[in-house]
Amino acid sequence: MSRSPILRGGGLGLAAVAYIAVDYLRHLSPSWHELLQPLLWIILALIAITRVPFYKHWSDELRSALVFIAALVFMLCALLYEMISVRSVTAVLGLNWHKNTPPLPDTGQWILLGLNEKLPQVIVNILRARIVGLHHYLMLFVMLAFSVLFGSIEAPGLGIGARYMFTMAVGRLFRAISFASTILPSPRPWCAATRFDVPQHPHRWAQKFYVPYASDSYAIRNVIHYDMVYDNGVVQEDEYRPNWGLMSFLADFLRPIPSGDSAWINLLKKAGGGCNDLLYSGHMLVAVLTAMAWTEAYGGLSSVFIWMLVAHSAQREIRERHHYTVDCIVAIYVGIMLWKMTGFLWPLNSKRSRLKKLEKIEGKLYQAAKDSDLEQVRDLLKQVGSTTRDQVGKEKAMRYFAGGTIVFALTVVVLAFVLTSDG
Repeated sequence: MSRSPILRGGGLGLAAVAYIAVDYLRHLSPSWHELLQPLLWIILALIAITRVPFYKHWSDELRSALVFIAALVFMLCALLYEMISVRSVTAVLGLNWHKNTPPLPDTGQWILLGLNEKLPQVIVNILRARIVGLHHYLMLFVMLAFSVLFGSIEAPGLGIGARYMFTMAVGRLFRAISFASTILPSPRPWCAATRFDVPQHPHRWAQKFYVPYASDSYAIRNVIHYDMVYDNGVVQEDEYRPNWGLMSFLADFLRPIPSGDSAWINLLKKAGGGCNDLLYSGHMLVAVLTAMAWTEAYGGLSSVFIWMLVAHSAQREIRERHHYTVDCIVAIYVGIMLWKMTGFLWPLNSKRSRLKKLEKIEGKLYQAAKDSDLEQVRDLLKQVGSTTRDQVGKEKAMRYFAGGTIVFALTVVVLAFVLTSDG
């Protein structure tokens, strides 16, 4: 008798639902949440660790290790560039511009406000509830990647991890380039003043290229006609420039103030998600990549559940004015397209290729089995790649690699939650 879809593959979908439900207890019953959430994490981690000795695909993991490390380094570099861009976009125009510039009209929020008057209050309360956030999507992907130990998804787990990080890095890099290209007013005008210690006045670059032509239609026509800066008036030129050694060039982008933090690395840490990093939403990009990975690797009703969470997150981002509607919509289709374009890092065709090889030697294998020629059977199976994982000489090295991989992966997960809690 076949197992139910919920139990097939180790109950990954059930574990995902349980994780979301337990974590939502933080709003319903904080005392139960403090008890159950660490207990759930410990149980999941222990179950995963107990499966390590029985995992048979460590050679595949070893082949993906270098790609995984390279993707991790690339993602960290992309996040560094994004932090510099987030701070510079906010700092270049000064706090006065952010406080005085009204947000753009957003028809998506108008629709949600209109639905609040039409829908039953229970549904409105569900739409308003903070069911899922950025850390949930990260944890859901971690659960998906570790489920390779249970055979829920196709090996290697480091392969899907490398694809996830590489896709995220490319997406975040494109995102940083996009929102740094044209500065849009934040949907929350008070955001910059509460999150950033930057000067009130614009940077000299903005004073030269933007301020003289910002509101005067005649000046805008002239700068278009001449295609050159013709008004070099500077409102305020004094800028605080700390001595950061080789990193002093960052002062023009980060614009520190004397009374603020003096270390450039701390300024980047405080950049967080920024206030004007609008097109497109970084949170929604992570959500979509998690949903795409879940759908492609696992599928089933649990993937429908993940996509429902993505839709809920999108409407909440719009409802709470964290992003404009266009930011969430663009993030969804960009995430889908980027995931489809990076399939070479974790293709789902390894089983198919092995089956094709097996079909080619099927006649020889049948004849060798008929003749009881075990050596011939062994040689033929090596061509398929099924016995390369069981080589005796590599068992000890594979055990060390397995232990190191699990410790490294769990360390990366903990650091991700601690260091990226703000997005």
